[in-house]
Amino acid sequence: MIKLGMLDFDSSHSVEFTKRINHVDSPESQWVHGAKIVIACPGESKMSPERIPGFTAKMKEYGVPLVDQPAEMIGKVDGMLIESVDGSVHLERARQFLEAGIPCFVDKPFTCSTTDARELIRLSEKKKLPIFSSSSLRYVPELVEYLSSGQAGRIEGCLSYGPASLAERNPGLFNYGIHAVEVLYTVMGPGCQRVSMLSDSGADLATGHWKDGRVASIRGIRKGRSGFGLTVFGEKDIKSLMLPTTNIYRELLKRVISMFETGKSPLDPAITLEIVAFIEAANKSAANHGVPETVRP
Repeated sequence: MIKLGMLDFDSSHSVEFTKRINHVDSPESQWVHGAKIVIACPGESKMSPERIPGFTAKMKEYGVPLVDQPAEMIGKVDGMLIESVDGSVHLERARQFLEAGIPCFVDKPFTCSTTDARELIRLSEKKKLPIFSSSSLRYVPELVEYLSSGQAGRIEGCLSYGPASLAERNPGLFNYGIHAVEVLYTVMGPGCQRVSMLSDSGADLATGHWKDGRVASIRGIRKGRSGFGLTVFGEKDIKSLMLPTTNIYRELLKRVISMFETGKSPLDPAITLEIVAFIEAANKSAANHGVPETVRP
C-alpha cells in the first residue's frame, strides 16, 4: 500500500481525492486502489483561504492525521499530492519533497510560468523521481475511448471549450481555462509553435499553430451557457463530444497511483512544460491585441 501525504486544503480536490483514495463518503464505483492518504497538512492560501477551515473539518471527519507544517510529512510518506489551487506556489510547495526524494503529483495548473515549470522538472530529473500534473478532463473515458479507437484517422485539428473564470494569481488560461488547454493537448499532442489569443469579458479565444501545419483552437467561456466539450476534426471523421465529469477524478487518480507504484509518469513532463508555455504565450498575445506569440517550452 502506497502511503501518500497531501498538502494544501484550498481546493475541493483535497476532499474529493481523499474520498476516492481512502474509500470514505463515496460510492464503491468511485474508489481507487493501491494507496492511502496517511497524513496531510491544511497549509495556507492567498487565493482561497476561506475554504481551508471547511475542508480541514472534512479531513478530520475522514480520520486523516493532520500536521501544522509540510516538513512534518517527510519520512512518513512514499508520495505527495500538492493540491494548492494557486499554481504560482507549486514550485515552493513541491521543492522540499522532491529534494527529500519524494515523488509528487502537482495539481493543475502545474505552474504559472515556464521558469517554475522547468525548475520543477529539473529537480525531479536530478533526483530521478517521477513528477506528474494533469487536468482530470484528460482522462474522460469517452474521450480516451474515441481517441484510442482510431476512428478519426489522423487528427487535423480540434476546437476545445470550457469554463475560463479568471484569478489574479493564476493569470488568464492558467486558472480554469487550463482544463480546455489540457483537452486540446490530449487530442493534438505537443508541437505547437505559436499561438494568438483574443480576450474579452465574456470569453477567451486562442488559436495554436502546430509545426506540422495543423491548427487548433480553445474557447474559454465566461458568459452564456458553459460546459466541457470539443470537436475533433480528423482525416476520416468529425466528432463532437460533450465531456461528462462523473468519473474524471477516479480516472485521474488511477494514473496518479500508478505513477507512485511504477516510478513512471503517465504523461511526459515535456508535454506539461509545453502546456505551460502555450498558456504563457497565449496570455502574452491577449495582452498585445492578439499578436501571435512563439511557444517557448
